[in-house]
Amino acid sequence: MTPETLAQALLAVLTPIADERRPGEPLELAASDIVFERPRNRDHGDWASNIAMRLAKPFGTNPRELAQQIADGLADVDGVASAEVAGPGFINIRLDAAAAGALAKTIVDAGTAYGTNQTQAGRTINIEFVSANPTGPLHIGHTRWAALGDAIGRVLAASGATVAREFYINDAGAQMERFAQSIVAAAKGEPTPEGGYAGSYITDLAARVVASRPDLLELPADEQIVVARELGYQFQLAEQQESLSKFNVLFDVWFSERTLHAKNAEGVSLVDQAVDRLREQGHVFDQDDAVWVRTTDFGDDKDRVIRRSNGEYTYFAADAAYYLNKGDRGFAHKIYLLGADHHGYVHRLKALAGAAGDDPEKDVEVLIGQLVSVGGARLSKRAGNIIEMDDLREWLGTDALRYSLERSPADSPLALDPELLQKRTNDNPVFYVQYAHARTHNVARNAADSGVDRSEFAPETLTHETEAALLGALQEFPRIVAFAAEVREPHRVARYLEELAGLYHRWYDNCRVIPQGDDPIETVHRTRLWLNDGAGQVFRNGLDLLGVSAPERM
Repeated sequence: MTPETLAQALLAVLTPIADERRPGEPLELAASDIVFERPRNRDHGDWASNIAMRLAKPFGTNPRELAQQIADGLADVDGVASAEVAGPGFINIRLDAAAAGALAKTIVDAGTAYGTNQTQAGRTINIEFVSANPTGPLHIGHTRWAALGDAIGRVLAASGATVAREFYINDAGAQMERFAQSIVAAAKGEPTPEGGYAGSYITDLAARVVASRPDLLELPADEQIVVARELGYQFQLAEQQESLSKFNVLFDVWFSERTLHAKNAEGVSLVDQAVDRLREQGHVFDQDDAVWVRTTDFGDDKDRVIRRSNGEYTYFAADAAYYLNKGDRGFAHKIYLLGADHHGYVHRLKALAGAAGDDPEKDVEVLIGQLVSVGGARLSKRAGNIIEMDDLREWLGTDALRYSLERSPADSPLALDPELLQKRTNDNPVFYVQYAHARTHNVARNAADSGVDRSEFAPETLTHETEAALLGALQEFPRIVAFAAEVREPHRVARYLEELAGLYHRWYDNCRVIPQGDDPIETVHRTRLWLNDGAGQVFRNGLDLLGVSAPERM
């Protein structure tokens, strides 16, 4: 019996109680409104509900009296072994072994679908993260945002949302000119220009540009800059895309900032249109020959200039055009994952949403990720002043790096211990979880060699206390995924998997899938294989949500 079916049963019990206590008033309650929690002390049962305390006042009674009436009704439900009232009105529910154990087959039959849910169904969400300048390698900060952003997208999709992972390419502005000037200088063997980009990666890019255009240095100076900018941009962006792909992060959209400034046939850009559209909403005003957006109407600390008195647009104008463009592409909800130095963008983007006619509290989220440090990490030999994503991945491995970056909240500073992450011991969280998964496969292989298969399933035989604890945790997985999606915190999946691994190892130590010695194969052994394989499926599904592999052997 899953929490969903138990909720349906409790709702069926509540309906006649409501009719009795409030004649003529319909019970405006759905099964999805009934929430169960796992009691910390397993002696208190499998599930606990506070529904009686929520409904006592509108039902005109005290919580304990209502709880007892509900408990009496639940006691007659198939699959419920007992229902008892505790404290001020909690209902502790214990399932019988057959009802609890049936979950093992449910998980195996569901396969990769187990844990998916529809709590975010109907939502179209655009999540933007990483969004680096295409002027250099991705660094340690980008690495954290890549891992977190991708995992948030995965749990949202698993919860029924339509999700687009988007990379905003900052390919317009003065930094692109400095980038091009740096490449040309390197091609000529000249020093890096003031404010330019240094490092051997620029030298390498220059060599690639010259190989692609041997006539580069024969061109007029202004054409040299254009060619170097476009080819260098192309090569560097491809390198960033390859770095992310190797890190198991794939984007649905690569959005070029240049498209916001490009003129259409009428000579109007998306930035031009953005100013007009915001003006139509009534939040644009003219002052001192400049055009402003009254963002203070929506909690910003000051109004923002969108077009300067000299006619040039500000960065805020591009932000506005980009925000509106996301809505035009069908994304009602926008999530921005930004670096630790972008706190000022929170009010700015929310104010922009309000000025665009959206709800700043519902239609836009800005998540600020904190810094991450890695003990003993070396600065990039190519870039000289950063720790590169590729160097970290090659040093620590994709799985260890992703998992360790995702098992902590985005808003907490993080210090990684490379020595720990490279250990093959239970002290290493990713090894601990992956080893538990590999153990489920080892059990299945040994079972097959010993003639134990899944030809029988008798859930009532799963009576050991470690089986009840393991089944209880497996039941929690869909709720964990849904909650992780709701609060945008994939670390909850990682922490759940670590707890599940501990429960699985304890079950493994106490319950045999393979008979001892010459003992015959019994129904309980075959049933335990279902439970073993169900646990393995949940490990796989959970690790996949984190973009981490689930090895079958370790």
